[in-house]
Amino acid sequence: MTMSGMRRRERTWRLAHGRTLDLGRRAVVMGILNVTPDSFSDGGRFLDPGRACAQAASMLEDGARIIDIGGESTRPGGTPVTAEDEQARILPVIAAVAARTGALISVDTYRAETARLAIEAGAHVVNDVWGLQRDPDMAGVVARTGAGVVVMHTGRGRDADPDPVRDQHLFLDRSLEIARSAGIADDAIVLDPGFGFGKESAELNFALMRRFGELHTLGLPLLVGTSRKRFIGHVTGRDAPDRDAGTAATSVILRLSGADIFRVHDVALNADALKVVDAMVAGGMAEETAS
Repeated sequence: MTMSGMRRRERTWRLAHGRTLDLGRRAVVMGILNVTPDSFSDGGRFLDPGRACAQAASMLEDGARIIDIGGESTRPGGTPVTAEDEQARILPVIAAVAARTGALISVDTYRAETARLAIEAGAHVVNDVWGLQRDPDMAGVVARTGAGVVVMHTGRGRDADPDPVRDQHLFLDRSLEIARSAGIADDAIVLDPGFGFGKESAELNFALMRRFGELHTLGLPLLVGTSRKRFIGHVTGRDAPDRDAGTAATSVILRLSGADIFRVHDVALNADALKVVDAMVAGGMAEETAS
């Protein structure tokens, strides 16, 4: 790939509470903060709001621009929780992180009421793993609050097309129709191809990674969440907590293919890897301009 092939479109992502985030020139790291007892690699560690705030502060110091806070595990086979339990877990943490850090906060939920309360508590982004297609009120909440939204593709609960890129379009085109019909502007939307979500084979995830550049035809910024996923363990032979080096390798590959935001557990490792990529690309672009 030439340096010119790696040029990135610079855009401003519009978020709740009048905040914005510039995308394109530099990779953006989103730190994962699971306020759950059963998430697949860090369940139970940050249920206490004080510990959660300390972890958020640590991730910000390591280079995170966004903290993604969730109260229900979305791992395969995870135990569903009620909306009330989800809200009881995350709302105190969101309020505390917002008050103590001023960080950009994303709420990882597919429930409209949880999203609304989270934004009231200080969240700026809604990260919906069902791509606005599970709760019919979600798109309206995003539109009314002016939140940014991450619209994720999933293969769960549906018959997916065997071609991974064609299936991205089939699902995400519907999500974008829902978003736009509700009044969500394109500058509030980021798309996530949903690595690991209904993509059970390692090869399907790697095929999506190889063809990631084709997703730019959707015309919107792209977030990726490969962190510690099973397909990385498939090739490294490592358990979930030990997959951060493999995760960083996927971050580098996907940054070179044009991903903008990286949702990860180990912020420092991935932030450093992405800084190297961005420095290399910036240097190459400067050489092209000079010539």
